[in-house]
Amino acid sequence: MPDTIYDVAIIGSGPAGYTAAIRAGQYGLKTGLIEKDGFLGGTCLHVGCIPTKALLFNAELWDHLKDAKEFGIEGVDTRKLNWAAIQDRKAKIVTKHAKGLEFLMKKNKVQTVKGYGRLTGSAHNGIHTIEVTSDGKSSPIRAKNVILATGSEARMLPGLDVSDRVLTNIEILSLKEIPKSIVIVGAGAVGVEFASIYRSFDCDVTIVEMLPRLVPIEDEEISKELARTFRKREINFHTSAGVEKVEKTKSGISVVITVAGKEEKIDAEKILIAVGRKPRTQDIGLERTKIKPEREFIQTDSWMQTTEPGIYAVGDIVLGTPQLAHVGAMEALVAVAKIAGKGGKPINPEHIPSCTYCHPEIGSVGLTETKAREAGYNVKIGKFPFTANSRASIVGQHEGFIKIVSDADYGELLGVHIIGPQATELIAEAVTAMELEATVEDLMWTIHAHPTLAEAMLDATNSVYGLAINA
Repeated sequence: MPDTIYDVAIIGSGPAGYTAAIRAGQYGLKTGLIEKDGFLGGTCLHVGCIPTKALLFNAELWDHLKDAKEFGIEGVDTRKLNWAAIQDRKAKIVTKHAKGLEFLMKKNKVQTVKGYGRLTGSAHNGIHTIEVTSDGKSSPIRAKNVILATGSEARMLPGLDVSDRVLTNIEILSLKEIPKSIVIVGAGAVGVEFASIYRSFDCDVTIVEMLPRLVPIEDEEISKELARTFRKREINFHTSAGVEKVEKTKSGISVVITVAGKEEKIDAEKILIAVGRKPRTQDIGLERTKIKPEREFIQTDSWMQTTEPGIYAVGDIVLGTPQLAHVGAMEALVAVAKIAGKGGKPINPEHIPSCTYCHPEIGSVGLTETKAREAGYNVKIGKFPFTANSRASIVGQHEGFIKIVSDADYGELLGVHIIGPQATELIAEAVTAMELEATVEDLMWTIHAHPTLAEAMLDATNSVYGLAINA
């Protein structure tokens, strides 16, 4: 292995890293994938996206059973939740896909290297050297190009350490039993998803958010609708609230928060810290290169090239792009296309979908109404509620709406914001439309099958001009 010179070496095997490795292999590049853990897939597969969504699906099924009589299904009043079986199913899904990644590496002739990778400096005669440490021993890996895909980890509140009561996304996924009560700090995607899961399983949930609204990066009307449905689900939340103190008690934790200048104490069994993620850029050898991190993030150009020639960065460590698995994966494709000299194009930040899998789901892309107005557009809004969609009635999920933000002068789609059933799937149409520079009128004349949830998109675009058929 020390004598091998790879065309590209990748540090980290999360969605950004494994995507880069597979695409590099497809292009015929000699590829090495360096991973410090004993498995491929990173945070997303093992303690993030995939296991969380598995639990969310279980929670959705459980909620459906609560309403079984409405669907003409009787005899389920004595239903019993087998938490151990739920956790086992989640683990099997993760294992299946981890094995799938191992197969894909072999299929695409990617050499996997177990160990912790560190940069050693600039390239020498066009060749970079990575120091790989495993079981206390170090060995060099040499490559013409390097892709950094080291990912991120949960941020912790100052003065707090992880314990059996203070949890991050890792610990909360492996609880042996459902807590009777939990405080969740942070109302971004992670916070509201876990709030949704544990409330479905009858846990008493309280969210504490520092900013003025839930899911604060979303359109304000989305936040209002989520707040309304969370109140209906008896999910407690405090916005514009700060955590002052967290202390252990006999049976759990005590959290002191400040709301509107007043202190309030909340007692619960557990506390989940969901205040964002910090990039893993420490101790990877950046100080030996020309790369100067900004707030621990790495600056790149539009092709994911860093300030050090031949070194690229993708995924959660990149400055200025959302820390989302699908963003990292596309950044990886962009970087590898550049390395291989293949056709490709940089990411358009306005065309990145954001998906939150709480109940109701949220899917969005492009500018919010506020951002569009701030940018100087002559904004025209269309909005269509799922209460008026026949398929939503059939599946018994009436919450939410689709909101279209458009430019009144040219009919340009500036943003689409969805809260409701299958929002994370429906948003794909909007992303595609914006990528292809479709207008509101283009979507108005696109036939949507009936009866589908997607028809709500047709009505939403028509509603921009006051022409929705079903409302």
